[in-house]
Amino acid sequence: MTTLSRPDLSDIRRGDWVDRRLPIAWRPYARLARLDRPVGIWLTLFPCWAALIQASHGHPDLRQLAIFSLGALLMRSAGSTVNDIADRKFDGHVERTRFRPLASGEIVTRQAFIFLTVELALAASLLFFLTPHTRLIAICVLPLVFVYPLCKRFTHWPQAVLGAAFNWGMLMAWAEATGHIPVGALLMWAGAIAWQIGYDTIYAYVDLKDDARLGLKSTAILFGRHGQSLIGLFYALAVGAWSLGGWLLEMSPPYTIGMLVIAIHLARQTRRIDLARPEVNYRLFLANILTGVLLACTALSGTW
Repeated sequence: MTTLSRPDLSDIRRGDWVDRRLPIAWRPYARLARLDRPVGIWLTLFPCWAALIQASHGHPDLRQLAIFSLGALLMRSAGSTVNDIADRKFDGHVERTRFRPLASGEIVTRQAFIFLTVELALAASLLFFLTPHTRLIAICVLPLVFVYPLCKRFTHWPQAVLGAAFNWGMLMAWAEATGHIPVGALLMWAGAIAWQIGYDTIYAYVDLKDDARLGLKSTAILFGRHGQSLIGLFYALAVGAWSLGGWLLEMSPPYTIGMLVIAIHLARQTRRIDLARPEVNYRLFLANILTGVLLACTALSGTW
């Protein structure tokens, strides 16, 4: 009789490019910043690009694209470092996170704080290239960045807080490109939050048993066996908010076709969710990089 092996759910892949190409001393920091797992960077970046495209009517300034791209990289890395510092006592007991640098003892907390200071200083240096209005909006996201890792201790909705912080660049993009944030842009941001609640809940189902054992909270624990239908609901809310936001922003007819493609993609994703198979849910989480690509392309088509 053949015995099926349990899938390895660890998010650290030994022998990857970090181990092959970086000096030993640099490796823990590359993993702390999630440079070996860039999915979060793309999930932050594509909605921001979509906002820049909409705000500029399809002609985003290359300088702004560069600044916001670097900002997404640095703030996502800083947010990941904050998360690992806050969760260092939990991560060693969770299958997916047990080999992270702080959990495994590769570095100590003091080193992580020094690294975080460098990340935030580099991110802050980008503010000098933005308008005062955008700088103020950028600073307002910091409480969300630092509160998010603690949310799983007292609320089942850390995914909503993460969604607000992750997609804050959309608001900054409008402020920088136009000097104001219209209602349509706020709806696009709200749609991105709903989308993130959906895909991050899929991700949270990977850790469901470990989180429940440790007394942590998440939308996956809250939704339980109703997860598939509720994730589908949040995906529907995302498409609805993006559609209404696009209409208020006077997107052209091709935008509607793009929204239809996104709706089909998210519906297929929802149909494939299997709450009992973490490896399937992890692949579905990764599939949302394509959702981000489709959103940016839809924004561009809406400006034709």
